[in-house]
Amino acid sequence: MELVRFAVAEARSASTKVLVNDRLDVALAAGAAGVHLGENSLHVETVSEWRRFAGRLDFRIGVSCHSSDSARAAERGGADYIFFGPVFATPSKASFGSPQGIERLREVCAAVEIPVLAIGGVSAENAPACIEAGAAGIAAIRLFQDARNSEEIAALIDTL
Repeated sequence: MELVRFAVAEARSASTKVLVNDRLDVALAAGAAGVHLGENSLHVETVSEWRRFAGRLDFRIGVSCHSSDSARAAERGGADYIFFGPVFATPSKASFGSPQGIERLREVCAAVEIPVLAIGGVSAENAPACIEAGAAGIAAIRLFQDARNSEEIAALIDTL
């Protein structure tokens, strides 16, 4: 909670928005801009219904999806964006199954109208392929771990 409150306070003077992973209670208590729901989190419909009832239409809801069907269901349920993956092999997403690949990413991007972010094994080498497949953006751990410096990351982001 303290970390999220700190991040929200620091982000107020910037255009950055803080979303909390999997903890709606923390997101609300800390004044975060939204929540990202995992596959076994609260249902997106429940959070979306709360958002309408509370008049918090600016509160963002993201959902992790692993198929076109789950992406369409998340969109119907009120999600504002989707994380799809794992697109590539990565130890951090191994528990979510085999890598889905670029073609599956392309299918999911075509199946929904809300932004899709590619996640799972995204690197400087394969990030452009994710964007070419229709992803609105990427989420990455390895990209930051493998980068030699922040300028390298900034240069990649500028190309996407």
